[in-house]
Amino acid sequence: MSQTSTDVLEKPIDRGTDDAPEMFHYVRKNKIAESAVMGNYVVALCGETFPVTKSAKPGSPVCPDCKKIYEALKKE
Repeated sequence: MSQTSTDVLEKPIDRGTDDAPEMFHYVRKNKIAESAVMGNYVVALCGETFPVTKSAKPGSPVCPDCKKIYEALKKE
């Protein structure tokens, strides 16, 4: 995959809660470590904001809006 100016992480990040199914969002790579260490909120491609708490495992559900936006970015 070629790098784009958006530099988006291909591995989604958790936004789930204990009582709801986990859904993972796409966020900028350079914000992940900062969020995990400092607790800062990240902004997903779909506009959701949240602190990074987990990495997605293969087969995890992905936010359909993030996926749609990411796929459009890959085509540019």
